[in-house]
Amino acid sequence: MMENEFMELEEKIVKMLKTVYDPEIPVNVYDLGLIYGVDIDENQHVVITMTLTAPGCPVADFIVEDVRMKVESVEGVKSVEINLVFEPAWNKDMMSEEAKFELGFL
Repeated sequence: MMENEFMELEEKIVKMLKTVYDPEIPVNVYDLGLIYGVDIDENQHVVITMTLTAPGCPVADFIVEDVRMKVESVEGVKSVEINLVFEPAWNKDMMSEEAKFELGFL
């Protein structure tokens, strides 16, 4: 894969991640800052490193599965692995400006 193909694929993945919402918060997981990393290898295997707003999140399985299914649906993605991490711990400073505005933090 060429560098620009990686960039295009990453952009498509990010666009798809922006369609995944925590059912309790009206902001997508990407703008919430829950996605710590999107790694794509030369075989189009994608590893998403992400967290949740709280370790005991009642909808954790739903969100992780939604991320997996949506990223797998992106053209060019061969497989998806999700690494759920709680270090560093998520905090509201990780949100995008739009998310902070949406939730009234600005």
